[in-house]
Amino acid sequence: MRKEDKGVIISQLADTVKQYGHFYLVDTTAMDAASTSELRRKCFKAGIKLVVVKNSLLHKALMNLDVDFSPLFDSLKGTTSVMFSEVANAPAKLLKEYKDGVPALKAAYAEEGFYVGADQLEALATIKSKNEVIADIVALLQSPAKNVISALQSGGNTIHGVLKTLGERAE
Repeated sequence: MRKEDKGVIISQLADTVKQYGHFYLVDTTAMDAASTSELRRKCFKAGIKLVVVKNSLLHKALMNLDVDFSPLFDSLKGTTSVMFSEVANAPAKLLKEYKDGVPALKAAYAEEGFYVGADQLEALATIKSKNEVIADIVALLQSPAKNVISALQSGGNTIHGVLKTLGERAE
């Protein structure tokens, strides 16, 4: 591969890392062509971009970025595929579908945190996406307001009932 081609690939990888907020380093060595194609289809349906990269080129691309990705450098050995996603837990949920551990998680960068090792898959799957966090916050904010409105309505009905009874009473 020519030096110019490597430079183009490095800049494309760096741009892709910037574009997507989260990425997973995955070992796909034990997968045959059919299962790799199936993985690519599932990734496409889930909005995940799957790219097979040379470790040295990815290392250089990560070095060119503002974030210190050094915790991930030890994971750049063997065959490495990168799963890029805008939702932090989408690749983890996809990887959990594979019970035999193939493809295996090497490391991940999600929600500005580093997760190294296959044992981190469960933690990554439980990360809430931005939309899930917003929904939780809205539900928490609505709960007290609903309680106040409910109390005011029930109190208003009680006061109305008392006034009606008093008004109907013979003097």
